Amino acid sequence: MRRIIVDAMGGDHGPGVVVEGALQAAEEYGVEVILISQSDAVESELSRHKYNPLAVRVLPAACSIDMHDSPTRALKQKDSSMRVAFDRLKAGEGDALVSAGNSGAMLAIGMFVLGRLPGVDRPAILTVSPSLSGGTVLLDGGANTDCKPRQLVQFAQMGAIYAEKILGMANPCVGILSNGEEDGKGNELTREAVREARSTELNFLGHVEGRDITNGRVNVVVCDGFTGNVALKTMEGLGQFVSSVLKEAFRSSLLSRLGFLLCRGAVRRAYDRLDYAHYGGAPLIGLNGVAIVAHGGSSAKAIKNAVRVAAEAVSQDINGYVVSALAKRD
Repeated sequence: MRRIIVDAMGGDHGPGVVVEGALQAAEEYGVEVILISQSDAVESELSRHKYNPLAVRVLPAACSIDMHDSPTRALKQKDSSMRVAFDRLKAGEGDALVSAGNSGAMLAIGMFVLGRLPGVDRPAILTVSPSLSGGTVLLDGGANTDCKPRQLVQFAQMGAIYAEKILGMANPCVGILSNGEEDGKGNELTREAVREARSTELNFLGHVEGRDITNGRVNVVVCDGFTGNVALKTMEGLGQFVSSVLKEAFRSSLLSRLGFLLCRGAVRRAYDRLDYAHYGGAPLIGLNGVAIVAHGGSSAKAIKNAVRVAAEAVSQDINGYVVSALAKRD
């Protein structure tokens, strides 16, 4: 049974949603969840649910890290739920960690407590975005605002391994995000990264554009964390905009409401496909341990799926494949 440590104090909605999602994961995926929290808060939430007590443990923490706390401040809070979670993971009391808390703090604490995998210059936030091909891996999603070409190539290799081992994509196609697909486009960083990536064993396409994240042309899109975070937040905002426009359109008249009744099954399937909760969380890939960053606004469904992603990463030994691939390159 996989043991997944869950920071129950992380996220925008408090421990209620996190506990509910963790309990769902324990039941559905057969994992043990270890909830790190201020005991009174989590015990109160547990009392609201029926669950197998053998699949749930609670370990104490004194406080939580605020979403606005700087990484430096977060590192100083040695008794926070996130720090305790990483310390427990380091001690071997769990196989992986999930938190919907401050992602900058997660990276800083994860690096301090666990360190990097051999051969990794910098861990990256790996996300899976909806696309016509089922999902596109994008990294870095915000961990590293400034990167070197070698680091983008490492991101490409780690992303390709994840796409193959976790998402089941055979020989995934990789591209580096730019302002045009021609070799002369991009900046010094992307052009040099393209040249280096072409010397690897990657199924490498070259420069790709923002639309390629969703059109299924590639399976893995690589960029620096500044660009990646802007792209992700833009897509998130666009999704919310489209959802609002469609709801307004379906409510605009009796005829449109009748139309919705006729096609509501298809509409709901489309919404489900665009729902980030389905993808669960974003691995901090390259960290010397399995840590999953869940969205700050995660629902119980998103937490449940973040626990699933954590268990899959452990079962598939993603970190082992990353170390092996980077060793071959060097």
